[in-house]
Amino acid sequence: MIARIHGKLETLSSGNAIVRVGTLEQGALDYEVLLPAFVESRLSGSIGKNVSLFTFNFYESQGQGSSMLPRLAGFLTQDDLRFYLLFTTVKGIGYKRALRAMALDTAQLAGAISDRDEKLLQTLPEIGKRTAETIIVTLRGKVDAFINASTYTTSATGKQDKATPAAKGTGSLAREALDALVALGENRAQAMQWIDTVMSDPDDRPRDSSDLINRIYRMKASS
Repeated sequence: MIARIHGKLETLSSGNAIVRVGTLEQGALDYEVLLPAFVESRLSGSIGKNVSLFTFNFYESQGQGSSMLPRLAGFLTQDDLRFYLLFTTVKGIGYKRALRAMALDTAQLAGAISDRDEKLLQTLPEIGKRTAETIIVTLRGKVDAFINASTYTTSATGKQDKATPAAKGTGSLAREALDALVALGENRAQAMQWIDTVMSDPDDRPRDSSDLINRIYRMKASS
């Protein structure tokens, strides 16, 4: 089983990365790695640079179960991987669906579950009201360690820097900001990426949802 992969990030798109291990002269191998949306967002500035991902291998059913396709999922930290595996224990959430649903980082999702924030969970891709309720019933009391888990941000140079743990309650903050951005006409998926980017700042977290939204629009204006 492949537990970790180190290599050059060749491409990145739609939850899918190609990581080249080795050089062409040495007989390089290109690995397809599936990523949660928040990981894809944090790697967006690292194309052409070396990255390191903790990985999990699983099989995806093809042709109504007539064949099984091997898949490799990648995460920036072991905590992200452990949370993903815990997330997949929820009834109705398989390996692929969990990847698509993880649009916010581990600490924010764990905080939302701990806070019983169904509204935030329902903003995640493919998560409706009933599934949000099931997530909370199944995982509440099991995610507290992930609320205080350190995350990693990836700088423009491709270096992974340890970040400050997210504070409890950031799930509600993210949900309030998301509701406001959607009401202002912003695309929901794009708004979630902006929120994740701003909330990942280890040194200067937003004071409230208004502060978070203001920072997002300043970021947009400068890009």
